[in-house]
Amino acid sequence: MIGKLTGKIDSFESDHLILDVSGVGYVVYASRRTLSVIGQVGDHVSLLINMQVREDAMTLYGFADKIEQAWFKLLTSVQGVGAKAGLSILAATPADQLGFVIASQDKVALTRADGVGPKLAARILTELKDKAGQIEISATATVSGASSVQDGAPQATVSKADEDAVSALTNLGYARGEAYKAVMQAKSKANDNDADNVEVLIRLALTELSA
Repeated sequence: MIGKLTGKIDSFESDHLILDVSGVGYVVYASRRTLSVIGQVGDHVSLLINMQVREDAMTLYGFADKIEQAWFKLLTSVQGVGAKAGLSILAATPADQLGFVIASQDKVALTRADGVGPKLAARILTELKDKAGQIEISATATVSGASSVQDGAPQATVSKADEDAVSALTNLGYARGEAYKAVMQAKSKANDNDADNVEVLIRLALTELSA
């Protein structure tokens, strides 16, 4: 199995690139977000790889960082979510926001992805609501060549205060999924001056959890 490839970017298409590794061109499918940050034609880059092997094909999927790869695996574990839909979701929603999207049961955010309708979005939210906490939203192991998203997709808005509040709640014994949801609800109710105040977020989140 292939777990990582390092080579020179030969060319780009809308949903994949060709990576030249010692003279061998590998077709690697990736989200628009990954394709936008890994560099330009001729640049050298390392990509984390998921390889899917079937009777008629061997397909490689590449990721700029570990958190995107982890979410791809989790998303495609849901019935009806194939690799194409998984990459589409990752293109529409930053990987480091997906935990909050799922914990807050935000169906609208998922349906922004191409090929994801309300029914599939509801299934994803239902099946992953207790698994979102398996992936640490602060993990940002960006590979060489990655910098900032340039495709116009929404940027991550998860702040350090959000992460600290979630961490504090989990230390109190709450499940991470519960903590995500409570912090998001708390943030929506806090005034602008308190939206990044950890103590206020924790207090409001505890109120939500006890309701």
